[in-house]
Amino acid sequence: MRRRDFITLLGGAAAWPLAARAQQASIPVIGVLGSTSRSTFEFALAAFTQGLRQQGYVEDRNVSIQYSWADGHYDLLPSMAPEFVRRHVDVIVTFQGTVTAESAKAATSTIPIVFQLGTDPVAAGLVAAFNRPGGNLTGATDLSIELVAKGLELLHDLVPGATRIGILINPANPTPTNFRLQLTETAATRLGIRVYSAPVASDGDFASAFEALTQLGVEALTVTSDPFHVSRRERIIALAARNRLPTLYSQSEYVKAGGLMSYGGSSTGTFVIVGDYVGRILKGEKPADLPVVQPTRFELVINLKTAQALGLTVSDKLLALADEVIE
Repeated sequence: MRRRDFITLLGGAAAWPLAARAQQASIPVIGVLGSTSRSTFEFALAAFTQGLRQQGYVEDRNVSIQYSWADGHYDLLPSMAPEFVRRHVDVIVTFQGTVTAESAKAATSTIPIVFQLGTDPVAAGLVAAFNRPGGNLTGATDLSIELVAKGLELLHDLVPGATRIGILINPANPTPTNFRLQLTETAATRLGIRVYSAPVASDGDFASAFEALTQLGVEALTVTSDPFHVSRRERIIALAARNRLPTLYSQSEYVKAGGLMSYGGSSTGTFVIVGDYVGRILKGEKPADLPVVQPTRFELVINLKTAQALGLTVSDKLLALADEVIE
C-alpha cells in the first residue's frame, strides 16, 4: 500500500502523514474516493494522471493526491467522503460508480467534485443537465448502462438460440443496478428472452450466483459495469468459462483478460477527461460551467480464442462490426 493510500473505517479515519499535511499548505490537494481497490484500477489511475498532465499537473511535483479506497464495501463510502471535507481538499474525484459520487455530493455542496461513472448523472440526480451541470459536480460518463439494448442484441446474434440469460447485479449499488435491470428486461422482452438476475455484492456471493444461474438453465450472461464486479473481473471470467456461459461485458478490460465480448464506451477515455477537468478546476474554472462529457463512439471487442473454447462460431456480421478482435 502506498503511503498516502488509506481506507477510512466506520468510527475513525487513518492518520495522515505530517509530510502530506505540510504539502497541503503549498500545493493543491486532490482527494480521490474509490469504491474498490487501487490494485484493480491501475489502468484508470494511469489515464487520470495523464489527464492531469494535460493541464500541467504532476503528482508529488505541483499537486498532491490523497487516495481513499472502500475495497468493495460500499456501505463505508458515506463515512469516507466527509474525511476529505474535513481535510479541506481542493477537489474531490469520485471513481467507480454512482454510489461514490452520491456519497461525495452528500458530504459537500462547496468543494468541486469530478465524477467518473457509467450511468446517466441527470437521472441519478447528480447534476441538473449535461450541458450546464449547475452546483459543484461535473465529470464524465461512459453511459455503459444506456447501451444495454444494443449489447443484448449483439449477444443474441452470437448465441441466437438462447432464450434465458442471466445478469449479475449488485444490490449494494441500487441506482444504476435497478436502471440496468429494467433496461435489460425491456430489451429481452423484445427478443423473446427471459432474464434471471443473480445478486453479487461480496466475494462470498459469486459461487452461489453462478450455481443458481446454472440450475435455472441460463444459456448466456451479461455483467454490469458495477465497480465491484469490474474489480473482480478475473474471477467472473473464470466462472463464466467454467460454467460455459457466453458472456457480454460492458468494458473491454474484461475481454483483454480473457472474457468473450464487450460493448460500450471507452472507460479509460473517461478517466483522462476526469483528470483534465480537475486540472481546469484547479486553474479556476467552475464545475457548474463544465459540461458532463459523454462518449462519441462505442466499441465492440470480441475474443475469438474464448469463443472457440466455448464452441461458438462468430458470424461474419459480428466480425465486421467489431472494433477489435483478439485472436
